[in-house]
Amino acid sequence: MFKRNLPTFLYGGDYNPDQWPADTWHHDIEVFKQAAINSATINVFSWAALNPAEGVYDFSQLDQIVTELSAAEFKIVMGTSTAAMPAWMVKKYPDIARVDYQGRRHKFGQRHNFCPTSPTFRRLASDLVDHLAAHYVGNRHIVAWHINNEYGGTCYCDQCQASFRKWLKDRYGTLEALNKAWNNTVWSHQIFDWNEIVVPNELGDAWGPEGSNTIVAGLSLDYLRFQSEMMLDEYKMEKTIIEKYDHQTPILTNFHSTPNKLIDYQAWAKDQDIVSYDSYPAYDMPTSRPAFLYDLMRSLKHQPFMLMESTPSQVNWQPYSPLKRPGQMAATELQAVAHGADTVQFFQLKQAVGGSEKFHGAVISHSGRTDTRAFKEVQKLGQTLKQIGPTVQGSMNHAKVAMLFDWSNYWALEYVAGITQDLDYMALMMDYYQQLYDRNIPVDIVGTDDDLSQYSLVIAPYLYLLKPGVAARLKQYVKAGGHFLTTMMAGMVDENDNVYLGGYPGPLKDLLGIWVEESDAFPPHQGVKVDLAGQNLNGSLLADIIHPQGAQVIGQYASEFYAGTPAITKNQFGKGLAWYVGTRLDSRSLSTVMDQVLLEAQIHGLTTKPTKVEVTQRITADGEKLTFILNLSNEVQALPVEFTKGYYDLITKQTPTVEMQPWEVAVLTSK
Repeated sequence: MFKRNLPTFLYGGDYNPDQWPADTWHHDIEVFKQAAINSATINVFSWAALNPAEGVYDFSQLDQIVTELSAAEFKIVMGTSTAAMPAWMVKKYPDIARVDYQGRRHKFGQRHNFCPTSPTFRRLASDLVDHLAAHYVGNRHIVAWHINNEYGGTCYCDQCQASFRKWLKDRYGTLEALNKAWNNTVWSHQIFDWNEIVVPNELGDAWGPEGSNTIVAGLSLDYLRFQSEMMLDEYKMEKTIIEKYDHQTPILTNFHSTPNKLIDYQAWAKDQDIVSYDSYPAYDMPTSRPAFLYDLMRSLKHQPFMLMESTPSQVNWQPYSPLKRPGQMAATELQAVAHGADTVQFFQLKQAVGGSEKFHGAVISHSGRTDTRAFKEVQKLGQTLKQIGPTVQGSMNHAKVAMLFDWSNYWALEYVAGITQDLDYMALMMDYYQQLYDRNIPVDIVGTDDDLSQYSLVIAPYLYLLKPGVAARLKQYVKAGGHFLTTMMAGMVDENDNVYLGGYPGPLKDLLGIWVEESDAFPPHQGVKVDLAGQNLNGSLLADIIHPQGAQVIGQYASEFYAGTPAITKNQFGKGLAWYVGTRLDSRSLSTVMDQVLLEAQIHGLTTKPTKVEVTQRITADGEKLTFILNLSNEVQALPVEFTKGYYDLITKQTPTVEMQPWEVAVLTSK
């Protein structure tokens, strides 16, 4: 359970009453009540109103907002307002604004625009948060503190450079160790004084699009680690201030994106009382992608998470903004609940009149009416959550399969030069997640430091970068009886992107029972054939030339000059098995391999036959299984046969029907 608990299943979202006349607030709240909304996130972007000049504070408007919401018995998620700086601050202290990848100092505007190492920013933010926490301490309606908002972005200013040099000195101790870690003998890059270190940017050892090309990978990787840590340090600064006044209420920030490359969420998770996530699936995104991200968010702390933001209708910032089809909004929100969310929250509760997000969907639209299709669907979902929320809240997702996702590996793969430009970590991860998703097999998305002993199968696609100790933990896991699968590119480099010598996959050679001599890289639309016991499979992207050293050959290449050599292997290691897939298999081909892997690991899905609906399960503290069946399509689908008898739907309060209407969701429990 949570370190600090939410009092109820929250249904609500971001509310910005400061954008509206005060005499409209009461009506807004009455409309929210009609939709069974019970909470509001406020004060996320109010720094200018709260702090109109240095040392000057005015909480009168926020007090009125809190009073209105409290009178209506709303639960309040209180923002700290540090996500966007007021104009006076940037004018008076221009050094608090970021310097971009091209070396340009930002002006006032936008957000994600503060330098995370700026002492001035930290002083002013600390002062605001201290006033805010002291002012609202003891307010029983505040159920969570929301720090900043969607941390992200990178700064390359002189202050960051100075802080980075200190960070490196603490990390490496000596210049000799740093030069070795970064392999600085290449291109005469040896550093002889800490002040010679220059942050990576377009004018230095990085080039092209930000985060994609670098001369010194160790430098660029360390800078991403440093920036993530500096933003985390800023978050922890605000959290510590709040905790001086409030030791009971959960404190958090909201994670976002697909996932956010610039923030190592696994490193951040321990400082979140509850993980919260902003979900905006693209209109053309397969339903497996948000499922993966929900599983990742849940797995960060192995507990339910908050769905902090989503949209009741259109997404404002996508290239195209199609309407959600009738029923689609509720189904996609309940998909998050199925994968571990204990809240459903929208951005936004009331649609803005102006600004860049004025066409983003909201509970109260520009028309202000409550007889619209979108509002009625929000209202219906509210009633559903009011009905099932008390049962669902706090229940857990259990998985026997884990996928390894690692931010250092994510970063490092993007910097790989000389093999192929088409390495896309998320796309490659999704190849394997899709196989599990299609079979309705529950999955945890774990980090390299997680305890693996609870899992029957661990899948680690493209585990290119191996941090210290990871190989030993994987060997221990398999030796004790675990099943492990990895792919080409595995075990090639250390945490500083230096190659492990002695043949690929470096420290994993004995675990996998192979060594890889070289890898063939294919241009687009080219590939290789693989023979798997007479079945014809297709590979692309890369093809490893593999030499078995104890491993059993499962599949062989059937084309190219290396035809007849191993493409897929498995190796007995202790009591367990380790699989290696030497090329990127297409979906049909990978399905054939995964059938064998899952059979060996004795992994079964929640359905026995293929189905076009998503089936996910949460289990309550007293062992009650809550099976979510989601038709995430615009077509009628059959209910899986296992659930046609002996089950009761918590939503309809009836036995489920054998056909599921478009976007229908059932939450089943045994009778």
